[in-house]
Amino acid sequence: MASEETVQKWKGKEIIYHPIGVIHSEHTEQENTPIQGIFNESVGEIELYPEYTPGLKDIEKFSHLILLYHFDRAQGLKLVREPFLDGENPKGIFAIRHFNRPNPIGFSIVNLLEVNKNRLKISAVDILDGTPLLDIKPYVYRFDNRTEVKSGWVDEKHIDDIEEWNATPKGLRDRERTKIE
Repeated sequence: MASEETVQKWKGKEIIYHPIGVIHSEHTEQENTPIQGIFNESVGEIELYPEYTPGLKDIEKFSHLILLYHFDRAQGLKLVREPFLDGENPKGIFAIRHFNRPNPIGFSIVNLLEVNKNRLKISAVDILDGTPLLDIKPYVYRFDNRTEVKSGWVDEKHIDDIEEWNATPKGLRDRERTKIE
């Protein structure tokens, strides 16, 4: 167990990361961007800065990638807020995937379609155009898939119908699935 000294060592410290590239997509407004890529087969592209191209060696052998990125258009922090899938019942920020977080870091699993030098064509994109990319990790089914998963409050929502239409913040509000923020 960590000592109090170890716990306090990082409190309030700044940690700096530098983008390794930019994510391009058709999504230009948060309101109309899918809340999860699995609900939308939108195609996009990762443009890796050329100096990181050697790091793509053998990536074409994977079907899916995990992207970590900076929510550069996040606006303000609220530790309790209404999630897009349940606008009537506020949840803690760590129990939802909203972009306005203490550290605005995004996480998406995308399909890798093609690699061309420092450019990766991807689908299932739920990311705004021009978003700075922090890291790419290969999705490895044997490591990343879990069984017997409990998904908290999400298990209580009827989300099966969301796959039938574009699940965006605006789309959810239009169907009275969430409040206006």
